[in-house]
Amino acid sequence: MTHGGKLLIDQLAVHGVARVFEVPGESFLAALDGLYDAPQVRTIVCRHEGGAAMMAEATGKLTGRPGIAFATRGPGVVNAVSGVYVAQQDATPMILFVGLPTTPLDERAPFQEIDIAALFSGIAKWTAVIRQADRIPEYVARAFRVATSGRPGPVVIGLPENVLSAATTAPVTAPAVIAGAAPSPRDMSNLAQRLGAAERPLLVVGGPGWSGQVQRAVEDFATAFDVPMAAAFRCQDYVDNRHPSYVGHLGFTTDRKLKAGLKAADLVIAVGAEVADIATDAYALLGGPEQTFLQVHPEPSAILGYRDAGLAIAATSEAFAEALASFAPNLRGAAERPWARFRRDLRAAYEATLVPRATPGAVRMEDVVATVSALLPEDGIVTNGAGNYSQWVHRYFRFKGYRSGLAPTSGSMGYGLPAAIAAKLEHPERPVVCFAGDGCFAMTSSELGTAVQFGLPIAILIANNGIYGTIRMHQERHFPGRPNGTSLVKPDFAAFARAHGAGAATVTRSEDFEAAFREALAADVPFVIDLRLDPEAITPTETLSGVRDGVGAK
Repeated sequence: MTHGGKLLIDQLAVHGVARVFEVPGESFLAALDGLYDAPQVRTIVCRHEGGAAMMAEATGKLTGRPGIAFATRGPGVVNAVSGVYVAQQDATPMILFVGLPTTPLDERAPFQEIDIAALFSGIAKWTAVIRQADRIPEYVARAFRVATSGRPGPVVIGLPENVLSAATTAPVTAPAVIAGAAPSPRDMSNLAQRLGAAERPLLVVGGPGWSGQVQRAVEDFATAFDVPMAAAFRCQDYVDNRHPSYVGHLGFTTDRKLKAGLKAADLVIAVGAEVADIATDAYALLGGPEQTFLQVHPEPSAILGYRDAGLAIAATSEAFAEALASFAPNLRGAAERPWARFRRDLRAAYEATLVPRATPGAVRMEDVVATVSALLPEDGIVTNGAGNYSQWVHRYFRFKGYRSGLAPTSGSMGYGLPAAIAAKLEHPERPVVCFAGDGCFAMTSSELGTAVQFGLPIAILIANNGIYGTIRMHQERHFPGRPNGTSLVKPDFAAFARAHGAGAATVTRSEDFEAAFREALAADVPFVIDLRLDPEAITPTETLSGVRDGVGAK
């Protein structure tokens, strides 16, 4: 005989959950009490439910298994929506448990009552409420299956107070084994025929189910057939950017030659990638009359992105990578692939983008990112949220392999710090660097206290220019000289960090950044570097005044 809260925690432990992210709430007292009898599940107490949910989502990205977050009802679960949305957009397995009022008070307007099914409609893959303690193992097992099968994503489970405190004799059940979809011999034969007939093929990598093993298999395929590889939006770490077939990132900073290459490609093979509007200039670069789009995805009908596939292969990236090992298309017996020059030209264009372009100000983000790329060990992890500052990261940082980058395709501000915390908890032996803008960092800055409390030495680099840069850029482009609501107080982030017990430095010249960054990497506490930037440097290729005056990118 046990109570529902302990059964819940024991069921999570059986599923291999090592930690849960939560903000304490009275509706979870029984569940949290169960943690004392399950020391293999560690509680990470966060400052805000949004931060906790983003940490859980980042854990799902890092492990391929559902990250777990607990939030209390009412305002608590509403705060957590932002992290669940990131998981839905990124196809990340995640489970959010929500404490609810006791069931006898259902629909009687109890304190903080909320309809979680309505709240998460269109966001979560499955939302349910457990109303009997005996059914906790059943619901938890199903939550894991739903979160990890097909196109992975978030699941939300409601836990009424009286269910967690109720006595139960229900046993803990073993987790199910889930076999993902695999390509058929006919699928691979069709692929071989299309590749054999191609003149300008292009691989696009990204999406769910990736791993280091998949990375190596796809890179070996690209080497064997000299096929160019591009990364989908914020999926740059899926392959080694130093690989001769890697040709760049399809995002906000896409080089014009790569855009032209995507449009000119007669065969686009999306391996797991959900190629959407950011990567394709609102789909203008896909769908030409001579282009075939081939989608490899565990659930092609559920992708968020371009859907007009000439051939859709329902397969996980892992199963597809295994099938590539015996892939041997007929390429007309040519000593050199017909697309060899296409690949070389795209690679040369990518390498040209790595040469820093000078931007205004004494601290230049191109110098900062290039230094981080050169000094961060190969196993380092880089995280970022959303904002124009991230364009420098995407342009100048060379990702060495999977999983070395965490970023939200949803464009969620505030993601970088929670993701860095999750990364350091999951891989304490690896250095972790978070990039954030001043507006981005402010949205989850309270989680710096979480990093300090749990002794997580992460480096946090804040691009501090005193504006919401992305919105200001659009304002100046569409309403020149009439900015509105985008100016920010320029805080002393170093003082903020020291107030939390973290290390800190303020950098006002590019020449001083390297020393500060080396100090951050060597620190045994979180270390914030406040980068004082000139707001004139609005993108890696544009100035704010140039945008205002209608001057195009350099």
